[in-house]
Amino acid sequence: MGDRGGAGGSRRRRTGSRALSQGSGGPVAAEEEVRDMGAGGDAPAPDKDKDGDDDVGSGHWDLRCHHLQDSLFSSDSGFSNYRGILNWCVVMLILSNARYGILVDPIQVVSLFLKDPYSWPALCLVIVANVFAVAAFQVEKRLAVGALTEQAGLLLHVVNLATILCFPAAVALLLKSITPVGSVLALMVYTILFLKLFSYRDVNLWCREIRATKAKAKAASSGRAANGGAAHCTVSYPDNLTYRGEDPTEGSALKGSGGTARARPLLVRLFFTQLQVGLIQQWMVPTIQNSMKPFKDMDYSRIIERLLKLAVPNHLIWLIFFYWLFHSCLNAVAELMQFGDREFYRDWWNSESVTYFWQNWNIPVHKWCSRHFYKPMLRRGSSKWVAKTGVFLASAFFHEYLVSIPLRMFRLWAFTGMMAQIPLAWIVSRFFRGNYGNAAVWLTLIIGQPVAVLMYVHDYYVLNHEALTAGA
Repeated sequence: MGDRGGAGGSRRRRTGSRALSQGSGGPVAAEEEVRDMGAGGDAPAPDKDKDGDDDVGSGHWDLRCHHLQDSLFSSDSGFSNYRGILNWCVVMLILSNARYGILVDPIQVVSLFLKDPYSWPALCLVIVANVFAVAAFQVEKRLAVGALTEQAGLLLHVVNLATILCFPAAVALLLKSITPVGSVLALMVYTILFLKLFSYRDVNLWCREIRATKAKAKAASSGRAANGGAAHCTVSYPDNLTYRGEDPTEGSALKGSGGTARARPLLVRLFFTQLQVGLIQQWMVPTIQNSMKPFKDMDYSRIIERLLKLAVPNHLIWLIFFYWLFHSCLNAVAELMQFGDREFYRDWWNSESVTYFWQNWNIPVHKWCSRHFYKPMLRRGSSKWVAKTGVFLASAFFHEYLVSIPLRMFRLWAFTGMMAQIPLAWIVSRFFRGNYGNAAVWLTLIIGQPVAVLMYVHDYYVLNHEALTAGA
């Protein structure tokens, strides 16, 4: 309060105060003197002890206890250290979900991957995937030395890429001993391999075009001619086929960037794996099982209630899966491979539009789509809207590919959900801004996924359980 009047105003004395201080023996007068000196700037700054408190033994100290300042949670305060709250969230997460980890049934988990302990079809599929990578490598080696024409190399690459998608799909559909979960994992490996080899073929083609252009212009130096202008790279063309994590563009990246060795706690990854399995077994599965009767009876109020009940565990598991895969696992693989580009995601949680979310939540796939799909379409004269629609069509195809084939049923719910992102993106960008747009994005993530989950589970239940019951 003494700051308002300045140095001169703080030295004004009230007559009543002076009289009161004289009549009371001086303590009040001494307090006013200290207050006046502190407000007017005549007193030295109070000394601080080691705990940050005023040193009351120094003889002079500021008796004021109120200052002009904001609360810590206010945006104007500039405070950003919330580590304690983060630790509290982790502790509460562990305590609230400890029972799920304890109640995990390991036999049920193993049965998701294997029907017969002596038959491992999904693992065999993953091992066979290396054959297609070696085939692409051999084609590129022959293209590099001119043993194959570009047309013949393109034909071989197309056959190889088509086989990568068709071969595991045929095995998953025809082989009864493979489980849906095992099929999903195997198809994910083949999908990643498809994206990698597609990128590998494109980058090598660009390198050959650069080499041919420089050879015609006679501008290539002797040190760079052998590698087509890529001699400065850590990996030289055409020996740039590598296995680096799950980034679809890493297998074709010429500019290698080594990372520093930073230890990542393995226990964190194991904990989140256990937590996901426990939440699925003890929270999601009972909710889905209890949703089958409302679907069978077409009780719409109960269906909506079950949908909202499923939204919370589904979204929580999705967030945990995002952190487990994109941050923990991909960083661990990058450490092992000494790969320096660790930007696997950006701040998608601040998305104010659907387009921004899809551009930032999965950076490896976004880079692949932009580099090998979106920009080539623009260079060929397509409009931005057509190119974006093409990207969503490709994404919708792979989403349906990874769901319908393992479940051995084709309902196109995943395909429809991805294609619905196009009008949804227009609606959100047209009618919502700022925090409202961010809330709309979060709402679509929280509600949209459980709708697709219930649709597929219901159809799978009808096809596999009710049909078997009726047949019996």
